Amino acid sequence: MPLDDPTFGNLQNYKLYLRPNAHAHYGHPDQKKSSLSKHQQNVQRLLKVMSVNESSTTWDLAKISIPDDITKLREREKIYRRLLVGRKDKGKHSDGILNLGLAIKDGKSLKTGIADKYRLSLYGILYCIDVLDLSNNEIDKIAKKYSKVLPKVFGKWDYLKTKVGERVYGIKLLANGLLADNPQIQVKSEIPFYELMSYVHLKYQRNFENISEENLAEQISYWFYVNLLYRPMGNNNDTGIESLNPIFQDDPELKKWFLIFFRDSIKYYHERYAVLKKSKIN
Repeated sequence: MPLDDPTFGNLQNYKLYLRPNAHAHYGHPDQKKSSLSKHQQNVQRLLKVMSVNESSTTWDLAKISIPDDITKLREREKIYRRLLVGRKDKGKHSDGILNLGLAIKDGKSLKTGIADKYRLSLYGILYCIDVLDLSNNEIDKIAKKYSKVLPKVFGKWDYLKTKVGERVYGIKLLANGLLADNPQIQVKSEIPFYELMSYVHLKYQRNFENISEENLAEQISYWFYVNLLYRPMGNNNDTGIESLNPIFQDDPELKKWFLIFFRDSIKYYHERYAVLKKSKIN
C-alpha cells in the first residue's frame, strides 16, 4: 500500500485535467523526441524505468539505468530525486512528478538506511501507455510489475490474453483519454455498451476531485471489461453481455464481481426510469 494516501480524481479528471497537464509538462503523444526539452526527456526516461520495475528507491532506479559507473550513478540518482519530489531554487519550488500524480511513495527501504520507495500511480501507468509509444510486450511487462495495483486487469493479464487475445490492449484507448466521459460510439443496439460505459462514469461522478487508489482501480477495471463488449456493427451475433462469457466461465470470482456492477446499473436505470415516468408537464 502507498506510504501516503494520495489523492486522485476519477477518469473524467484524468481526461480533462491530469492528462493534458502531464502533456504540457512532460510531452504529449506523437511529439518527436528531438523536440523534447532535456527535462522532459529525463522525466520520460525515469517513467519508463519505473514502468517495468517494482517499487524502488531513487538509488535503485539509478542503478538500473547506470549499473557500473558510481560517479554517473550518483548524478543520475540526484536527477531522479529532483524529478520525483521537485526542487527548490532561489526560494522557488518546482513540482516533481509526485505533485502531478504520476508517481507515489510506496513504503520504505531499510537496506542502507531509511529511504522512500516510489512507483507509478495508476495515472502514471496510463500516461506511459499514452505517451511513451510502448510495444505490446512492454505493456505486458507493466502488467506483470503492477499486477497488485490493478488486480482485476493486470493481475489477470495472461489469463485474459488467452480469452480475448490482443483486445486486452484496448486499455490504450483509456490511456488516450477516449471513452473517459462521453461513451458515444456505434454498436449493436442489443449490446448495452453505452448504458454500461455511462454507468462506469455515473457511479464515480462525485469523485472528480478525490478518489482512493483502490476505487480508481475499480473504475478502471469496470471500464476495461465494458470496453470488451465493443464490436464493430455487424461483426457478430452477441447480445447483452454474453460476449464476456468466455472470460467469466473459468473465473467465478471475477464473474461475481462484474455481475454486482451489472445489477447495480440495472437498478440505477430502473430508478431513473421511474422518475421519468412520474414526471409530468401540466
